[in-house]
This record gives sequence, structure tokens and C-alpha cells, in this order.
Amino acid sequence: MSLRLFELVGTDASRPFSPYCWRTRMALAHKGLAAESLPWRFTEKSALAPHGSEKVPVLLHDDKPVVDSWTIATYLEDNFPDRPSLFGGEGGRAMARMINAFGDIAVVGGIFPLIVADIPKNLAEVDAAYFRKSREARFGGKSLEEVMASRDIGVVAFRKSLEVMRQTLKKQPYLGGAAPNYADYIVFGGFQWARVVSPFKLLEADDPVYAWRETLLDAFDGMARKSPGHEV
Repeated sequence: MSLRLFELVGTDASRPFSPYCWRTRMALAHKGLAAESLPWRFTEKSALAPHGSEKVPVLLHDDKPVVDSWTIATYLEDNFPDRPSLFGGEGGRAMARMINAFGDIAVVGGIFPLIVADIPKNLAEVDAAYFRKSREARFGGKSLEEVMASRDIGVVAFRKSLEVMRQTLKKQPYLGGAAPNYADYIVFGGFQWARVVSPFKLLEADDPVYAWRETLLDAFDGMARKSPGHEV
């Protein structure tokens, strides 16, 4: 069996930073599966084109492409049923669909304007130029620095947006219950992305979400913590 994973990197190939790739990294580790990392950068679209995608993650299983983090998670669950479950059954899979949307909208979407101008600092010139042009277009022509200028205020609203998650973690150690599952990895991917690319502090140290993030940084023999990042 061969597993290879295209992962977004910048100038440092050992520093993968896509939140969606981190969801997949954690899912693979949960399943006890190892995948060869294939570093990929924003302007390397041609490397993914043969696999029917323009963005990562793309998992190659014996050269069969599986595209998109959610699709990869369900593929791993269905094709490696003898390994630890990512969802804990069909009910858990159904609930994880909602968490997947929460992770996309509230977590990745909430973090993005708080760290957006820090991201190009991790990229080579050609990728930084691509990132700046494409992302500034999304913000109606505002510079990345303008978007990020109010982050000290914006982070307060972001922290408030996590209240449902916070209340859950006061009653149980993980979103998945007594142990982490894919619901946790969905949300954690966003925080790991931010940790890798930006020194900005998203969470207060006394926040249950901070404590939860710390346990996942140490999961799987500290896989995420060992990946280069900022002390936040």
C-alpha cells in the first residue's frame, strides 16, 4: 500500500500550513497510517491538474487521487475499517458534517482576517505575489495589511464565536467525547494553520479551547507541536 499526500508549504518544505491538510494529517495519524509528504506551493497548479484538483489536500492511495479533506476523511474511514474510527459510527459522521461547516466558516473564516498579512512572510516571492493578488481581490481591493489592521478588536469577536465549543469542552475533554475524533481534527486544523504562519495570539491561556488545543498539539507523539510554528 502506498499513501502520498500533497501538502501546502512555503519556503520551508518541512512547515506544512494548510488547515485542511492538517485535518488530513491528524486523520491519518488517528488511523495509524503513514503518508509520504509531497510539498506543494500555491503556484504549482500543474502538479495537481493530473489528479483533478487545483488545491490541496490531495491524497494518492496507490496512485488513486482522493481530493478534499472531508472526502479524504470519509475515504479513510470506509477503506480502512479495521483501523480506529474517525467518526465512531454513522451518527458521528453525520454530526461531523456540521462541525466541518463550523470549521470552515467560524474557525478558518474567523481566523483568516486576523493572520492574513502574516502568511506571505512564509512564502517565496512568486507565491507571495499570487497570494496577495488573489486574496486582496476577495476583500474588494483592500490590502492584506488593511484587512488585518483591526485584528486586536477582531480577535475578541473570534473568541466569542467559539462559545458553543467552549461550553462543550467544559463538560468533556474533546468534541468527540472522551477521546478525540475527526470533529476535533477539523477545528484543530485551523488553529495549527495559524500557529505555523503567525505569531498572533488567538486564545487566552485560561480558555478551555486553549487547553484543548494543547492536548492535540501533543497527540500522536507531539506530531503537530514538533512541526515548526510559533509559541502562541
